[in-house]
Amino acid sequence: MMWGYGQGMAWMWLWVLLLLVGITLLVFLSIKVISGGRGGYVPTGPQGPGDPPPAKGSSARQILDERFAKGELTADQYREHLNVLGEAP
Repeated sequence: MMWGYGQGMAWMWLWVLLLLVGITLLVFLSIKVISGGRGGYVPTGPQGPGDPPPAKGSSARQILDERFAKGELTADQYREHLNVLGEAP
């Protein structure tokens, strides 16, 4: 005689699996709440959390502007590169 435990064992594996998933979710949510919900990532570049957003325009345009300001490009080269990027001067 199985005393009613024969077919119930399959369900017990499911309950153990659900219990482990639940504990994992609780740990994850606890860490998220403790860290303030920001995911633990803090930007480390020149732009910090309190800095204003970067200026409009692509990074290629910014590099091009910097090279022109340093004198690495002539005005004609600068305009030509802007046309290649598809941006107006």
